[in-house]
Amino acid sequence: MQHYGESLEDYLEAILVLSGQLPVVRSVDVASYLGYSKPSVSHAVKLMVEQQLIELDHSKCIRLSELGKQVAEETYQRHVFFSSMLEAIGVPRDIAQEDACRIEHVISQQTFEAIKAFYEKNEAR
Repeated sequence: MQHYGESLEDYLEAILVLSGQLPVVRSVDVASYLGYSKPSVSHAVKLMVEQQLIELDHSKCIRLSELGKQVAEETYQRHVFFSSMLEAIGVPRDIAQEDACRIEHVISQQTFEAIKAFYEKNEAR
C-alpha cells in the first residue's frame, strides 16, 4: 500500500468510521469527528478527490472510492490492532489510542503483518 501521509490517512479512516455510523458523510461531519476546521477539511477533500481516494456526489456527500476504502480499512485495522495490543500490555486507553494513531502511519505493511502474526502466535500460548 502506498502511504498517503498521516493527515490524509486520518481523514480516510474518519470517513470509514463515519460511514458506518451515519447515512451520509459530509465535510462538516469529518470536521466535527476529527476536531479540525472546515477550511482544513475542505482542502483535504479537494486533495482526496484529486487523488481519487473519495468521490463527491451532487449534494457533496463523501464516499470512499475503492482505493480510498482500501487505504482506510488498512489504516483502521492497524489502529485497532495497535490500540488493543497496547492496552493489553497495560498502556492506559487514552495513551494507547494516541500511540496507535502514530504507529499506524509509519510502519510498513510487511512489518505490520509480521508483528501481528508474532503477537497472535504468542498470545495463544
